[in-house]
Amino acid sequence: MARSKIFEGFVERLEIVDYEGRYDEKEIPKLSEDSLFKLYELMLKMRMFDQKALNLQRQGRISTYGSLKGQEACQSGLALNLKKGDFLAPSFREHGIMMAIGIPLHNIYASWKGDERGNLFSEGINCLPPSIPVGSQLLHATGIGMALKFKNKDEIAVGFGGDGATSEGDFHEALNFASVFGARTLFFIQNNQYAISLPFAKQTNARSIAQKALSYEMKSIQVDGNDVLAVYKASKEAIDYIRKESKPYLIECVTYRMENHTTSDDHTKYRSKEEIEFWLKRDPIERYKKFLTSKGILNEAKEKSLTSEIQKWIEEEVEILENMPKPKPTDIVDYVYSDLPWYLKEEREFLEKEEKNNG
Repeated sequence: MARSKIFEGFVERLEIVDYEGRYDEKEIPKLSEDSLFKLYELMLKMRMFDQKALNLQRQGRISTYGSLKGQEACQSGLALNLKKGDFLAPSFREHGIMMAIGIPLHNIYASWKGDERGNLFSEGINCLPPSIPVGSQLLHATGIGMALKFKNKDEIAVGFGGDGATSEGDFHEALNFASVFGARTLFFIQNNQYAISLPFAKQTNARSIAQKALSYEMKSIQVDGNDVLAVYKASKEAIDYIRKESKPYLIECVTYRMENHTTSDDHTKYRSKEEIEFWLKRDPIERYKKFLTSKGILNEAKEKSLTSEIQKWIEEEVEILENMPKPKPTDIVDYVYSDLPWYLKEEREFLEKEEKNNG
């Protein structure tokens, strides 16, 4: 028998505003000036609270911290497309979008301080606690998306991951199940070029992460993750598709982690000065600032006022954080099992006595 072609596919890449601020007018999403400014506000909030977190960690006021610097456009562009009730399954670098959907900043800081009460979110905020095991949250997002499909819900689930997560088996299992069962799930992959210290080119021989979705008959797109308008537009198209078709979708945001993996890392040991400078020129905030300025939406006075407002908000949230009462020692065992086994009951009694005797 003759050979025949059984599969052929391609993946699109979207960029609207380049790093010098030039843009394709016909691709600009139809957004009001207020919404265009909101994207900048979200990105600036993320950048400023991220810098505050780094300062707090260096002062010993929170524990190890994973910076999101450089990935603000990814999380802001997506955030503006989410509706109340949508579910998030984040990794540990999604605190930007967690803030954007209404999680108080002091909760986020508390979590990085090692206080699990930071992951107690208000009713109506459907966000799982950030996942530390690499890639496991993608399976959770698939399961939630399947449940939403079975219950005929309008909401969607978003599973987050970095390029490193796509090297895990959980990534492929999540995509396979999502495709087979029609999960209402968006896989939002922020390819920040490094899995800790391992560069993307050494993780996979594929030219993109987006093309991997094709193996599961799943729609996908690659987007310039430092272009907030491109991320917004791609996210809107993907989410509209998921809501209408009840099928999964994958977005690969090509971006760059501008800081260390965490505060226990030194990225200068494995990244060259030239590489860092290349990406600094592509800073998502500076890029979008050029666009807004050219449109007359942003000026120096407006930016100064916004910066002042954000700084005040951050300091108020830090004050709330540092005035929180200490957690009860018994919390360590109270939320492990629904019915405590005998050995945890003994530990609980010991902790109660210690607290009573030592305060």
